Amino acid sequence: MSTKTGISDKRQAELQNQYNNYKTTLQQISQKIGELESEAEEHKLVLDTLKPLPGTRKCFRMVGGVLVERTVLDVVPALESNAAGVETVLKSLMQEYKKTEDEMQKWQKKNKIQIVQGP
Repeated sequence: MSTKTGISDKRQAELQNQYNNYKTTLQQISQKIGELESEAEEHKLVLDTLKPLPGTRKCFRMVGGVLVERTVLDVVPALESNAAGVETVLKSLMQEYKKTEDEMQKWQKKNKIQIVQGP
């Protein structure tokens, strides 16, 4: 019923499941951070391109899957607002990642978990 380490098979399975949950959560948060960083970079690129242009110049913006004609003067404030929102969410996700990572490390210490890498 027990393994070489003295931990029951059931307990070992519980620990493995908890570890897998932590890893999956961290991976999902990391993936979302990557997506948002890419989006933030796109916003920055578009803003850097539009800011030097005259405010009356025509530009096009995708809104809900529809391409809409606007002026630079209309689009820049909306883009700046969106970029700020993306940055806020990005910071929040980074904090969540760090918190989850710290939680996982405490859990590993508490349960004396050692990660063994396969060949």
